[in-house]
Amino acid sequence: MLGLWGVSAMWPGSTDAANIGTICAMADTRTLYVLRHAKSSWDDSKQADHDRPLAPRGRRAAELIGKYIADQGVTPDLVLCSTARRARETLEGIGLSGAETMLSPTLYSASADELIARLATSPEGMGSILVVGHNPALQTLILKLAKPDYHLAPGPLDELRRKFPSGALATLTFEGSWAKLAPGCAEVTAYVRPKDLPLK
Repeated sequence: MLGLWGVSAMWPGSTDAANIGTICAMADTRTLYVLRHAKSSWDDSKQADHDRPLAPRGRRAAELIGKYIADQGVTPDLVLCSTARRARETLEGIGLSGAETMLSPTLYSASADELIARLATSPEGMGSILVVGHNPALQTLILKLAKPDYHLAPGPLDELRRKFPSGALATLTFEGSWAKLAPGCAEVTAYVRPKDLPLK
């Protein structure tokens, strides 16, 4: 199936998007998970940026974030992932299953405003969406969507404003439909970096 931004890759355990829209209960609260790809390798200076793989450190970080996601019971209805190799390997590394996954070439270079426009077209049956992509767009997206009075402690918020590092995951929630997604509408309810998590 061709997604709005590219090819939809149906992973094991995934559900057809048309069915998701009918079987999922319409929820007033939507959840957006924003995951920056884990640290990538620069070992091959001749390799195209789009094709750079994860570094060993990045693979370990993806596993840590994957364990955190599992422990928190995160089960997005839809995953939008950049086609860049490091983003795809991050998604594979977190071990997420059961969600429809759309691999999107446009996510590789999308701006924050373009991401908001894309998310606003999401089926209303989707209660939660995970975006796996790149900076600076993801950091800008989070800060643009967040209400001025988010509920997180000042320390993590200050850090998020300064930097949204590789492998970091932010969780935002908002009330209403995806079509109503707009600047200043969301609460940043969680923010975690690989370095915050205990090693296995």
